[in-house]
Amino acid sequence: MSTDAGARLSECHPRAAWDLLKAQPEAVLVDVRSKPEWGFVGTPDLSMLGRSALFVEWASFPGMSANTRFVEEVLAKLEGTCPPAMLFLCRSGVRSLGAADAMKTAFVERGQSVECVNIAEGFEGDLNEQKKRGTLNGWKVRGLPWVQS
Repeated sequence: MSTDAGARLSECHPRAAWDLLKAQPEAVLVDVRSKPEWGFVGTPDLSMLGRSALFVEWASFPGMSANTRFVEEVLAKLEGTCPPAMLFLCRSGVRSLGAADAMKTAFVERGQSVECVNIAEGFEGDLNEQKKRGTLNGWKVRGLPWVQS
C-alpha cells in the first residue's frame, strides 16, 4: 500500500499471519482489542513459538473511546527494538487496520523499516447470516492456537 521510508502497510489472512510469525522469530503480534475481549473471548497463544503477543487497546470498553496513547504504548512495549514485521489483530480486522496504519506512520516518522500487517478476518471473523461471529472465519475458526482465561 505504501513504501514511505521503508515502512509498509499490508494485509493477510490469519493462516498467513501464523506462518509469518513462525518464519520470522523477531515478528511481533499486537492484539488491539479491549481488555474484556481478551478476558472473555480469548487471546492468540504464541507459546509454541516461544513468545507471546503484545496487548495494547486501540479503543477502550465500554464507550470504545480511542486510546490516544496507542503508538506510545506499543513503542514502550517494544523496549527500543524495531521488529522487521508487526502484525495487528482485532475482532474482525477493522480496528487492527487503523492500528497498523498508525504504527506505519510512526515508523515512517522515525525513518524505520517495518512491515505493518493487518490480520484480515481478525480473531472472531466476519458476521454470519444470523449476525454472529466465530463461525465463518477468523483466527479461532481457522484452528490457530488460542487460550481463554
